[in-house]
Amino acid sequence: VTLHLNPISSVHIHQKPLVFLLNSPLPLVWKLKTERLAPGIRRVFFVSVGSVVQFEKGNFSLSAETEEKLFPEKNEHLLQWAQKEYGAVTSFTELKISRNIYIKVGE
Repeated sequence: VTLHLNPISSVHIHQKPLVFLLNSPLPLVWKLKTERLAPGIRRVFFVSVGSVVQFEKGNFSLSAETEEKLFPEKNEHLLQWAQKEYGAVTSFTELKISRNIYIKVGE
């Protein structure tokens, strides 16, 4: 699955830390494609057990962290866990089948 990350239109370059929870019932390879995200900013990708994140060429991967996590099974529990862990959830998306996921990040 290719994860496309771009800033919202009102932000020229996104310069804030991000945390993603990438959960799947089967192990996946998450391919990351980014545009206009500032280098050197901490970005964390938690993936379900057996999954990996592949970064594009460039220095984005130097400031990104990937960690396998055993997530709660049901989405409601995953959302509650994320809210408890991080205090807020700005976006939650559930997809049955997808090859490409487009996410706009912003202020």
